[in-house]
Amino acid sequence: MDKNKLLNPALTENALTVLKKRYFIKNDKGKPIETARDLFFRVAENIAQADLLYDKTADLNKTILEFYEMMASLDFLPNSPTLMNAGRDLQQLAACFVLPVEDSIEGIFEAVKNAALIHKSGGGTGFSFSRLRPNRDKVKTTNGVSSGPVSFMKVFNAATEAIKQGGTRRGANMGILRIDHPDIREFITCKADNREITNFNISVALTEEFMKIYKNDGKYKLINPRNSEIVGEESAKEIFDMIVHYAWKNGDPGIIFIDRINKDNPTPEIGDIEATNPCGEQPLLPYEACNLGSINLAHFVTKDKKVDYDRLKDVVNKTVHFLDNVIDMSKYPLQKIDEMVKANRKIGLGIMGWADMLIQLDIPYDSDEAIKLAEKVMGFIYKKAEETSRELAEKRGVFPNFEKSIYKKQNKKLRNATLTTIAPTGTLSMIAGCSSGIEPLFAIAYTKTVMDNDKLPEINSFFIEKLKEAGIYSNDLIKEVAETGKINHIKSIPDNIKRIFVTAHDITPEWHIKMQAAFQKSTDNAVSKTVNFKNEAIEEDVKKVYLLAYELGCKGVTIYRDGSREEQVLTHSVISEEGKKQLEPRKRPEATYGRTIKIKTGCGNLYVTINEDDEGLCEVFTAMGKSGGCAAAQSGAISRLISVALRAGVNPEVIIKHLRGTRCPSPAWQDGGIVLSCPDAIGIALEKYLHEKSGTKEKFKINHYREEKFNENCPECGSTLEHEGGCNICRVCGYSKCL
Repeated sequence: MDKNKLLNPALTENALTVLKKRYFIKNDKGKPIETARDLFFRVAENIAQADLLYDKTADLNKTILEFYEMMASLDFLPNSPTLMNAGRDLQQLAACFVLPVEDSIEGIFEAVKNAALIHKSGGGTGFSFSRLRPNRDKVKTTNGVSSGPVSFMKVFNAATEAIKQGGTRRGANMGILRIDHPDIREFITCKADNREITNFNISVALTEEFMKIYKNDGKYKLINPRNSEIVGEESAKEIFDMIVHYAWKNGDPGIIFIDRINKDNPTPEIGDIEATNPCGEQPLLPYEACNLGSINLAHFVTKDKKVDYDRLKDVVNKTVHFLDNVIDMSKYPLQKIDEMVKANRKIGLGIMGWADMLIQLDIPYDSDEAIKLAEKVMGFIYKKAEETSRELAEKRGVFPNFEKSIYKKQNKKLRNATLTTIAPTGTLSMIAGCSSGIEPLFAIAYTKTVMDNDKLPEINSFFIEKLKEAGIYSNDLIKEVAETGKINHIKSIPDNIKRIFVTAHDITPEWHIKMQAAFQKSTDNAVSKTVNFKNEAIEEDVKKVYLLAYELGCKGVTIYRDGSREEQVLTHSVISEEGKKQLEPRKRPEATYGRTIKIKTGCGNLYVTINEDDEGLCEVFTAMGKSGGCAAAQSGAISRLISVALRAGVNPEVIIKHLRGTRCPSPAWQDGGIVLSCPDAIGIALEKYLHEKSGTKEKFKINHYREEKFNENCPECGSTLEHEGGCNICRVCGYSKCL
């Protein structure tokens, strides 16, 4: 087969940038030695080889061509490890893994070792820490006490920090704890400080029993997993409110409905599902892995604005074949994983480009019409995937654990224990040039950083088409859109266009959940979806969404309130703010209230007074234990600047970020933590004030500040980041990092 005569992939400049940086094979000097055509052919040729395991006379050229064309046309893309590793020495093709964490030092560190091997191969890992005995529990072999799940999560986190996945993907983990574990309070608050456990997303596993007790405002039992003894009880309302508070504060923890997940467990005789992959969409048994792939729905709209179900059926058929082959072609990092994967043969076919499909069909994302279409399209995909899995079972046999599955009683002979998953597709959607997963558009315009740090606007192509169709396209209008990335304020744009191009922050959280629930109906695994909240959202808003997700049948929820992490930056504006009105601090109020905090520094005791009024923090004063001197003058000047910034509306967390980590030659120790300088001390005082103001019972600790965790822009290309599925994603270079 002559590769040069094959379809040439039509890729955007951004897509090529991502492929060159993260996917193409490189020589010893780090330069790419393959093209997009080479990459897709490498993958297609490799994955097609699995056909020979079942039919020695199989027409490989036909299969290679089918697989190549659906990738090169960008109708479908498999998960990143398959694109990166297929046809190469590593040959590790799965994205998601779940490892057990047993209640012993040997079991814990076996899991750490196995996780390191998986991260090295390019995969992400999920863990349930629910089997570990609680903090201060007895350890019989040493007559000591245990340190609990959270302490060991920090060990896993440190190991992940030391490994950059396969040189191309960063380590990502999911940590899960059952709601009835005695350490549930410590777990819920373990990421209250954004510098702690940075390589984990965390989720609380809520049970049906807990939800019933919560509705009746009762108390539920805490159970020691070491011996299944009841060791206490908690108010369901108080714990639920605590989850809501910390999710509102910075996005963690999420929640999963663990009993609902196990209700759909296709192989309950093999074991219970305890955990999911890092973004929550793939529940897996211990030692299971799953390979994912996504169909680009933006390519399945006809010229007369209808869904092209005929083409969609054909592509679903080919993708199920493709993903089933991936299982056989992958080299798994552990023998146990190899055995479990091939015994259940789970695949996760999903979608991307959903928002693009709706735009082409002139359907607003937040509408009943969109919800109905979501149910219809995903129902169609599942039905056709199931038909193909049946056909494969006839040719290749059912999955080995079929006799122990729920399908045995249903007499439903399938090749794969699961078929559908909705993944985030952050990087894949950049390659495909489409919207991510089932998310709405994040913005109409983006910043594109080019040579010499020039920033150019990149406008949504469908939006430009709509403007041209309406006869209102102009350079001046595009420039106006580029200033904010939004269109609601622009009077010259018709309301029908504004209605179609709603962005994530224009859509109410309830509609996010309704869309997630619509797709969940035909997804036998789970759905990755971020529910976006505006910064001014209150905790009650988060609670309503959690309860709505439960009522509508979702398997889990991840929420994110805009600006609730220091890493968050404004991502809509793409043109310099030069010439716009500058911020003015409000006048100092007549009366304030606050407190003074003493912090030890290398220059002596620093007394930091923090005051606020009805609008929030408004001023900071400092005084040194010894008067005069350069240190006192500098601290005084810094506190004045902080006061001006606070009254101008700057987020205190941003101020803290710029103060913390500032070093001087004379650090000091206080309460087991290090104070690096007077500016660092002021930052610590602000942290302490906000920590205690939050009402948490957890004692404030001075944590070591690591500056690299707080990059406001992409650390690799400098462009702005999006928050999606528990990760920060760069839409320009493809950088992604689990938060």
